[in-house]
Amino acid sequence: MRRSWLTLFGLVAAVELVGVALDSTVLQWLAKPLLAPVLLAYLWRCRGRWDAVATGLVAATAGDVALLVPGRAAFLVGMGFFLVAQLAFLTGFRRHGRPPVPAWFGYLLAWAAGNALLWGTLGPLRLPVLGYSLALCLMAAAATGVSARVAAGGAFFLVSDLLIGVGAAGTELPGAGLLVMGTYCAALLLITTGWVAARGSTPPASRLTLGDQHPLYSG
Repeated sequence: MRRSWLTLFGLVAAVELVGVALDSTVLQWLAKPLLAPVLLAYLWRCRGRWDAVATGLVAATAGDVALLVPGRAAFLVGMGFFLVAQLAFLTGFRRHGRPPVPAWFGYLLAWAAGNALLWGTLGPLRLPVLGYSLALCLMAAAATGVSARVAAGGAFFLVSDLLIGVGAAGTELPGAGLLVMGTYCAALLLITTGWVAARGSTPPASRLTLGDQHPLYSG
């Protein structure tokens, strides 16, 4: 049953990527809002408890829906939901383990360099991007303290959002849509499956109910 959720995620991700490639709004509306919920179902099936990564997946779902709506206002709303997702992931990862110091320095350097390069072209989005990207880089750094798989997921998330930032700054890269969604799907998959592997599955008989755990701060 657990593998079936991952298979379903692969199918949903494939539909989403086809929708992006064909510029099909219908396919994207059908698939994109299901990406994180399918992984949330897998996470619940494996762990049977609510934790910080589950909260992050819920926030990512809301962000995905918001970003399907055209316009700057929807973009900012989506960024706000993804800020919640990054903070939730960061909370869970920091409670799990301590990342190496070079990871903090490396990602903070990437944050400074990326914002310096895009600063002159982002216009009114400068400050929102500055704040969101800091949370994103901190999440990616903290992911290195969980496992190599989760660390890879954090890195893919950074690449995906960096590509979105480049597009928001007015630079359209060839195949950018597919690159954004491909790296984003990989990020969600690696973070979720890596988190399950690192934290362990909970036997059905000992699983707690939803109300037994705080949605953000439990491990």
